[in-house]
Amino acid sequence: MRCFISVNLSPEIKKEIEKIQNKLPIFEGKKTELENLHLTLKFLGEIEEEKLEEIKTRLKEIKFKKFNSTIKNLGFFDNRKSKNYSKKIIVWLYLSNCVKLQSFIDDKLLNLFKKEKRFMSHLTIARIKKLDNKKKFLEILNKIKIPKIKFKIDCFYLMESKLTSKGPKYEVIKEYNLI
Repeated sequence: MRCFISVNLSPEIKKEIEKIQNKLPIFEGKKTELENLHLTLKFLGEIEEEKLEEIKTRLKEIKFKKFNSTIKNLGFFDNRKSKNYSKKIIVWLYLSNCVKLQSFIDDKLLNLFKKEKRFMSHLTIARIKKLDNKKKFLEILNKIKIPKIKFKIDCFYLMESKLTSKGPKYEVIKEYNLI
C-alpha cells in the first residue's frame, strides 16, 4: 500500500484555506480538494504489511509535545523557467514550527527509510498545468494578502493514499496523539 505521514487539518482551517484558493488568478489546472489538504511530514511510498507494522510500532513510541503552527506565507514551486508558459507550478502555503516534528519522525524511522534531504513545511493548494502569461500570474500571486491562520497541532497520522481516476483518496490508518 502507498503511505505517508501527515498533519491533517480541521474543517475550520480548510474553510480558511478555501478563501485563499478563491483569490488565486485564473489558471489551467486544479485546486487541491478541501478533503485532501494536509501537510506531508514524510512520504513512505509503497510498503508491505510487515513493514507497516514496524512503522506503526515506531511511530507509537514518539513522545512529542503539542505545538502551535501558523499558516502565514503563500508561495510556489516552479519546475520550468520559461517566461510565458509553465508546466507544473505548485502553489503552496507555509506552515510554521513543523520541522522539529518531521525531523523527530525521520529519526524514528531511520533504518526503514532515508532521511528527508530538505523538508519544506508546506500545504499544496493548487497545481498549475498551463499558463498563458506566467509573469502576470506570478505578479498577481505575489500580491495576494493572506491572513495568519493559527492552530494547534496535537496529533499526526499514518495515511494510505489510493490513486484513482478521479484523483487521490486518503484514508487514516492510525492517529498518533502528541503529549
